[in-house]
Amino acid sequence: MRVAVVLYDRIEPIELAVIGTLSMARRVSEAVSFFTVSQSGGMVTLQNGLRVDTDHAFTDAPEADVVIVTGGPGWRDQVENPAMLQFLRLRHAAGQRIASVCTGALIVAAAGLLAGKTATTKVPVTGAEQCPVTTLGNRHPDVQAIPALIVDEGDVITGGGVTLGIDLTLYLIGSYLGEQTRQETARIMEYQAAAQANQDRLPTVRGHSMSGSGVAPASAGTVGA
Repeated sequence: MRVAVVLYDRIEPIELAVIGTLSMARRVSEAVSFFTVSQSGGMVTLQNGLRVDTDHAFTDAPEADVVIVTGGPGWRDQVENPAMLQFLRLRHAAGQRIASVCTGALIVAAAGLLAGKTATTKVPVTGAEQCPVTTLGNRHPDVQAIPALIVDEGDVITGGGVTLGIDLTLYLIGSYLGEQTRQETARIMEYQAAAQANQDRLPTVRGHSMSGSGVAPASAGTVGA
């Protein structure tokens, strides 16, 4: 399971929990590998000033099984960034699975990869912010935007907001490396209780599109302890 984690200016530092989860999973299975990628490679500046040195540029990044697009206030610039959108389209066309956490879904939608599909993104907001699930639906009427833990459309998977990126990453680990690896990763992270609580309050949705017959929540235990 090789994962490319896409970073860009003004993502929230908490989105790096995706990388932290992959790092813990590698303690359980050496089949896990990952790298970071940004438009030009090198340094990106996250929200509130944290700087991260990325491994690759869009032009030289290795192939991956999954490309995870992170979220944060910088999504507003990235939905207008032709280089970002083309990178995601090319990776998708090459058969690499595209995943998003938080407002990364807005970028995936802008690339046209959520058309006719169901998707999720961040829900809670502060102050006068608009709920990103509402924003996703308003900007892209061809996307069925719903509150969920995870929406798995096969070639594209979207996850909920902020720390729910951990749940999406665990879900991917289970999909590629099996339930035992996922459970053991959650255990050594001391995340079993949080994962179960998230599963209890939010659905995991599979194989649904706007032309489909309905939303089918995953069975208990798919994402949890």
